This record gives sequence, structure tokens and C-alpha cells, in this order.
Amino acid sequence: MILRITQAEVTGPHSLALAFNDGTKKTVEVTSLLDGPVFEPLKEPAYFAQATLDSVCGTVVWPNGADFAPEALYELAAEPNQTERGARPGTE
Repeated sequence: MILRITQAEVTGPHSLALAFNDGTKKTVEVTSLLDGPVFEPLKEPAYFAQATLDSVCGTVVWPNGADFAPEALYELAAEPNQTERGARPGTE
């Protein structure tokens, strides 16, 4: 299966709530991925907040063309109080 993001929402200065096509849902902090010139604008929270879901590519993108491979986001650890399947612990 090709991994794709089906839902994305900015939840913090550098955090995204994501749903993947395998059913995984989690919120991740992406600061560790903000390396290189194309990602420099994303360090500014107001610019980071401009993230959108590209449904054709199945990932999160920004106006300057920056994006992350779905696999890179999938491998990030979920933020505390998040689970890799479903919403929050105890609500499944």
C-alpha cells in the first residue's frame, strides 16, 4: 500500500494532526524536519499555519512548494496523549 495522508490540520506552531489511509491518526511535531532552505519559512508559525492537504500527492504542502513525504510524517512519534490508532486513549 502506498502511504497517503487523508486529513491534515495545523494544531500548533509546528504541529499537525494527521490521518493516514491505513487508519492511523496522530498529532506530530515536525520541528525536527525543518532543515534546509525550502523549510526555513515554515519555522515562522504564521507561515506554517498555511499548510494544506494536497489530495493528489497525499501529503501536506505549503505555498512555497515545501512538503513532507507521508512516510516521514508517519515515522514521527505521536505527541503525548495521542495514539497511533484512533483519537485519544480511552475513547476507542
